[in-house]
Amino acid sequence: MEQHAKRIEKTQMTTIIKNFQTSWLKYATIGISGLIAAFIVTLLALIVTKPTAEGLITSITSSEIHFAIMLSLSTALISTILCIIIGVPAAYALARYSFRGKNIVNAVLDMPLALPPLVAGLGLLLFFGTTGFGMGLAEMGLEFVFTPLGIIVAQWFVNMPFMLRIMRSTFESINPRYEYVAKTLGCTDVQALWRVTLPMSANGLFAGSVITLAKGIGEFGAALLLAGAIQWKTETLPIALFLNMSCGNLNMAISAATILIIISITALYIFEKFGGSSRF
Repeated sequence: MEQHAKRIEKTQMTTIIKNFQTSWLKYATIGISGLIAAFIVTLLALIVTKPTAEGLITSITSSEIHFAIMLSLSTALISTILCIIIGVPAAYALARYSFRGKNIVNAVLDMPLALPPLVAGLGLLLFFGTTGFGMGLAEMGLEFVFTPLGIIVAQWFVNMPFMLRIMRSTFESINPRYEYVAKTLGCTDVQALWRVTLPMSANGLFAGSVITLAKGIGEFGAALLLAGAIQWKTETLPIALFLNMSCGNLNMAISAATILIIISITALYIFEKFGGSSRF
């Protein structure tokens, strides 16, 4: 009887210790997450609340910021369309087919994620500015160095891996059986992809497009080296922030930063809402 009571007491103590350890780990990790979130919110709040409301409104409504917004949106939209046209077929191939060198191709396509944007921009500058192919394009009227076309190419190069990873994950989450059934009903491979797989991947495609568009609007390093920081020509929102900070115009710089923050928060919300299992 006494031994039974001791076993019960020991079991109770073990349970108490485990519960304490679980509670400690739970609250410690939650606390760390809360501290990081508070730090991020503090940084964003400092940017938005630094200038006066009047100064912020005046800067946001200026013609320079309007030009930067329109250039950022137009170039990012075109680069996002390019990411969709090129990235979706590539992601489908990586998700559905096995072929020799697949792992190498996969790693190379993800390489822009690991490269510093300035390194990517330098490579693009050398490619379009010094090679025969790049100079041939320039002679044909397609100039990428220090032009808005360079912004589009830089955005596409840096952001393509995001679309690839999101869409590859989306295609992998769709059972290939649906395509096989469609083929037994008379569909070709292309028809099965177009009529079955792509509609099922709509949420992932939408989320990938939104996050790619937002990343394109905020692209700085690669675009800076390839397209330059030319006011009223290649002045996107990040470039406008950089130029105005360089000359001490804090209100204009913060206006550009505020718009970028709003775009980032909106894109993140849409991505989390519609992305589903499409994670990168």
